[in-house]
Amino acid sequence: MSHLVELTDVYKIYQMGDTEVRALDGISMNIDRGEFVAIVGSSGSGKSTCMNIIGCLDVPTSGSYKLNGKEISNYTSDELAEVRNKMLGFVFQQYNLIPKLTVLENVGLPLLYGGCSESEQRERAMVALQRVGLGDKAKNLPSQLSGGQQQRVSIARALAGNPSVILADEPTGALDSKTGKDVMKFLQQLHREGNTIILITHDNSIAARASRVVRVTDGRIVYDGPVEGDKLVYEQASAGRDEEGEA
Repeated sequence: MSHLVELTDVYKIYQMGDTEVRALDGISMNIDRGEFVAIVGSSGSGKSTCMNIIGCLDVPTSGSYKLNGKEISNYTSDELAEVRNKMLGFVFQQYNLIPKLTVLENVGLPLLYGGCSESEQRERAMVALQRVGLGDKAKNLPSQLSGGQQQRVSIARALAGNPSVILADEPTGALDSKTGKDVMKFLQQLHREGNTIILITHDNSIAARASRVVRVTDGRIVYDGPVEGDKLVYEQASAGRDEEGEA
C-alpha cells in the first residue's frame, strides 16, 4: 500500500543573480493516511517551500512527489489546480475569507469551483460548519466573527471538499495564545476522527500538538520522528501538559 504523501530526493533551487539558493536540498519524507505531522523550522528553513510542493502550489526542480500514489512532479498548472481542489484542504494564517460573502458562501466557494450544484454546495458547507460548531453563524459576514471563529470557518472550508490532506499553514499565527490553543485542540480532534493533517509552523509549542515532527533546517530534514525525540518540541509539549493539568 502506497503512502499518501511521498517526497523522494526533492530539490527546489532558485537562481538569485549569480547565487544558487537551495530552498529544499534533497529531502525525502513519507506521510501516511491519518497522521498528524508538524513540519517545523525557523524563517528561511525551507518549511514553507515544502508546504508549497505538498500543496501543489509549486513543483520541485528535481526529485519525485507522489500524492496518493500518483506522480505529480511534472503536472501542468491546470492539473495542479484540479488536485488542489479535489484532494487538498488549506487553512491559512490570515483566514483568507471573502468579506462580502456570508460564512456559508465562503465555506462553499471551493465546491463551486469544483463543479458542485448550488444545493450540494449549501448542504456540504452547512455540514462542515456544524462540524466546527458554527452552524448558527452561517448567515453572518466574516467581520461579525471573532478571530478564532474566522479560523474555524477556514477549517470548515477546508473540510467541505472531503480532502485527503488538510494543510494548516501557521494556523494560530494571527490569534492570541488562548484562542490558538483552542484551534489546535480542534485540529487534534479532527485528527482523532481520522483526518490527515500536515501543520506548518515555526512555533515549537504548536508543533508539540502534533503526533510526529519533521524539523527542517537549511532545506534539509534534520529530524523526523515522534514529538518525544525532538528536544525543543518535547519541552514545549511537557510544559503544555503541565499548564492543562493546572487549569
